[in-house]
Amino acid sequence: MIYDLAIVGGGSAGLSAGIYSGRAKMNVIIIEKAEWGGQVNTTAEILNYPGVLDTTGPHLMELMRKQAESFGVEFTSREVTGYELLEDVKQIATDKGTIEARSVIIAQGASPRKLNFEGESEYIGRGIAYCATCDGELFTGKEVFVIGGGFAAAEESVFLTRFATKVTVIVREADFTCAKTVADKAKKAENVDIKFNTEVVKIWGDGTLKGAKFRNNITGEEWEYNAPEGDSFGMFIFAGSEPATSMVKDEVELDQYGYIITDDNMKTKIDGVYAAGDLRHKNLRQIVTAVADGAIAATECEKYVAHEKDRLGIKEEYVQKAPPKQVKHEEVKVSKGNRFITAEVAAQLNGVFARLTKNVKFVTVVDPTNDRSQELQKLLEELTVLSNKLALDVVQKGENPELEQKLSIDKFPVVCMLDENDNYTGVKFCGVPGGHELNSFVLTIYNLGSDGQAISPDDVEKIKAISKPVNVKVVVSLACHLCPDVVVAGQRVAILNENVETEMIDIALFEDIKKKYNIMSVPAIIIDNEKVAFGAKKLSQIIELINQ
Repeated sequence: MIYDLAIVGGGSAGLSAGIYSGRAKMNVIIIEKAEWGGQVNTTAEILNYPGVLDTTGPHLMELMRKQAESFGVEFTSREVTGYELLEDVKQIATDKGTIEARSVIIAQGASPRKLNFEGESEYIGRGIAYCATCDGELFTGKEVFVIGGGFAAAEESVFLTRFATKVTVIVREADFTCAKTVADKAKKAENVDIKFNTEVVKIWGDGTLKGAKFRNNITGEEWEYNAPEGDSFGMFIFAGSEPATSMVKDEVELDQYGYIITDDNMKTKIDGVYAAGDLRHKNLRQIVTAVADGAIAATECEKYVAHEKDRLGIKEEYVQKAPPKQVKHEEVKVSKGNRFITAEVAAQLNGVFARLTKNVKFVTVVDPTNDRSQELQKLLEELTVLSNKLALDVVQKGENPELEQKLSIDKFPVVCMLDENDNYTGVKFCGVPGGHELNSFVLTIYNLGSDGQAISPDDVEKIKAISKPVNVKVVVSLACHLCPDVVVAGQRVAILNENVETEMIDIALFEDIKKKYNIMSVPAIIIDNEKVAFGAKKLSQIIELINQ
């Protein structure tokens, strides 16, 4: 199939473009490799989006995706590996095959920029972090430094006061560079100290951060901070973004910083190719400007594609795609006593569970002295009744030592997944999979109970070639938007290879693991209780870590 429009990137710009192009009755597909919503999902509070008094990033992005779906937009989870954009029909190579389209909107956004001061790379995950929503809780009771003077630095410095004993903001300029209202909020916040005209020189430690040196860039004066004896501290860096344009740098025109140059209509130098959002050259990068970019780009794509079809003599009738079936809340049977699965959540889950073709069994060993262990049992009970393909075995701790040994039960709360033949699959969740991790839990059920999400034959071959027993721990925070994809990928390896066991571990519940491996950022991947890697990893990268 040749789509009218392929949108690469499922953030606010891509979703906005999907809404406008879908409503214009174009055949549209949106490609996203990670989580739908992009960086907006890291924003805990949105107060400046017109017409919305107060919302969160994830909630706003969820609404935008549903709106695009209602107009028949198709969504696919893939990683783009290359582009061929010069011909009339554009080709987008992905890890799951090539997608063809008459027009393309590149909306892949940007990622946090590193400052490359001495020690930064060495302490990523051990004190250096880039997402306050994901990692802020890990610094509870510690001092924290925020590096940056823009919107994110000002906003997140206030957010971090929920956890840190003190927040010191290091601003290179003489003042914040964001809106005065946001800057004033940081300046007036309790436990926030701001040092202007200051830069970080280097950091050091012994596995966790112990010290840092700073310099006043006007006077040249240097000063040091040293953590209290026996303690450590955190450093969050908000120094702008790095545009995700490496794969198109030889096709479209970029500015000196790597941002795509477009005209006012979002058009690049290539006919039929547009750019929208944070990877575009512009003065203001906010949700509202990304959404505007997407709307403009989609409108221009509509005109371009209509002209191309007319030029080529293509007569196509638009076939309205049926929007996703909406299950009315009253049609979904949920108990009034449900604590976790509401009617709305059940309606969403039913669509996934209806696609299960194989039975999946949960086995949870419950520690009656552990409140979270009992919470997990309740969640599993509420989930299981939603599908006849799901079953639950509840075993009290100490009741069946042989089973506990077989499943390597050593942490609580815990649930293991068995396949249709009651064989342990190596899939284990240590924690109550709420927040973002409910997504990973449901996707893992889907991957185990059906043919699952498509992955490349090359990755399947590499997974099946693993011949040694391997334990993989994916350490997460329930607030981390990057963690679920890593969990799902790690669990996929376990599902496809009986030699691999993959555990999701909620860092908030296991302080001993946090201390043992000096984990100060998530996601973290621990291989065989020895090798530790930080940051979001693709399936292929997890396979590489296992084979190292």
